[in-house]
Amino acid sequence: MTSDATVRPLLAGLDARLPELRALYEDLHAHPELSFQEFRTAGIVAERLRAQGWEVTEGVGRTGVVGVLANGAGPVVLLRADMDALPVKEQTGLPYASTVTGIAPDGTEVPVMHACGHDMHVTCLLGATAQLAAHRDGWHGTVVAVLQPAEEVGGAPAMIEDGFLDRFPRADVCLGQHVAPAPVGFVGTRPGTVMAASDSIRVTLFGRGGHGSTPETAVDPVVMAAAVVMRLQTVVSREIGAAHTAVVTVGSLHSGTKENIIPDTAELRVNMRSTTPAVRERVLAAVERIIRAEAAASGAPKEPEIVPLNSFPVTVNDAAATAVVQSALTEVLGEGRVFTLPQAVTGSEDFGVFGTALGVPSVFWHFGGADPALYAGIDSDALLEDGLPATVPANHSPHFAPVPGPTIPVGVTALLAAAAAWLGKEGG
Repeated sequence: MTSDATVRPLLAGLDARLPELRALYEDLHAHPELSFQEFRTAGIVAERLRAQGWEVTEGVGRTGVVGVLANGAGPVVLLRADMDALPVKEQTGLPYASTVTGIAPDGTEVPVMHACGHDMHVTCLLGATAQLAAHRDGWHGTVVAVLQPAEEVGGAPAMIEDGFLDRFPRADVCLGQHVAPAPVGFVGTRPGTVMAASDSIRVTLFGRGGHGSTPETAVDPVVMAAAVVMRLQTVVSREIGAAHTAVVTVGSLHSGTKENIIPDTAELRVNMRSTTPAVRERVLAAVERIIRAEAAASGAPKEPEIVPLNSFPVTVNDAAATAVVQSALTEVLGEGRVFTLPQAVTGSEDFGVFGTALGVPSVFWHFGGADPALYAGIDSDALLEDGLPATVPANHSPHFAPVPGPTIPVGVTALLAAAAAWLGKEGG
């Protein structure tokens, strides 16, 4: 495995590369693209990997890019970053803030922003691939760099379905990371379940339209939807034990066109998070039961339509591999900088799809990207226990923006340190 002395040669010259990486990050941030529409981003990625000397395949899983760098006999390590952005209007006020729009799957024009930090992930992975290509005398084996599309809607399965397992070297371990609103320089992970499962559905409630002045002649789907939204709040508070983790969110509700017209339908989009199969099954069943019961209670003329949108599995870190990664990160980042998360993060990821499909260990960690000044006076142990301060913008916020200067080198270093644990010359 690795030691601090093993990864240090791979970091040589990184400081000189940082201005270029900073410029890349700002460019990606200013030009975000929605899921499965990452054509510009994929082109930049492919061009840079080829210039570094990687064997590049484009269009994997529609818009994904895979780079392979073989460097003698040894382990095969998969490093993954995601590329897509979100339909969010940026409000950071940054000079490189996004002002672009995109076309959503329903055909509507929406603002687009890298509100989840995938631009940072791409930048850090391309920094790591450049370092690996420049220092081939410092490691052995093969690296598979996966630039994945559409993480926000589950793009990893699209790459697997596109022959990923047969087209590229089979990895011995899969490594990935996500920027988080924690202070720059800190990393958190845990063995076992590290991120929750996620299930999203689209619900159409059917009413009977009419005039706003005579609601007795209609069946109001707006009132029906309001009842569903409020009742869904009881799933977690009254049906899931306090020792378990679950989240139910109605993120979208649309109905009607005018204040004095009772519409025919209402549409809700519901997201559910869970960390065990039993809790997942209970939440899914409760949500469907409530939707159907509220429709019946309202006298709906037709059963609700419930359509699955996407589903993400629980992200599970292999215990032994996680211990190796935590040790490697601690050696290069320093004592007190790498933490074991006390519980799974309720956000979700499809990164684990690669390790599951390959049948190999996976490790996923979160690295801080927030200005440490935002955490002045807050003890790190209290942060782990109590969560983020309300003043710190989290992922998916229109105000979310990692501080690129110090975050990029930490992200690059973390990837190289973790990879070196398997690729290092001192024992492999």
